[in-house]
Amino acid sequence: MKIEDVIDTVKEFFKDHVYPVYRITSIVTDEKGWDVEVEVIEEKEYMKKYGRDQLLGVYHSRVNKDLEVESFYRKSLRNRTDKLEEAEGR
Repeated sequence: MKIEDVIDTVKEFFKDHVYPVYRITSIVTDEKGWDVEVEVIEEKEYMKKYGRDQLLGVYHSRVNKDLEVESFYRKSLRNRTDKLEEAEGR
């Protein structure tokens, strides 16, 4: 299985069900599948309308060996321009 296939699967899933993927920050594999960390820009138009910083959602998703997204959840939400240390300290 190619890592590009996992990336394509996750991007398609998030585009259809959450928001388009801004960036994939990590992919970790084990014998059952892949753990993928994804960043998406949330509420882009709303935030732009009110002159606010974009919100960046960090999601964890699980992809099985059949290239199906089994689960996902949002790990955190932060301003796009926040440093990672600032976002984790909230």
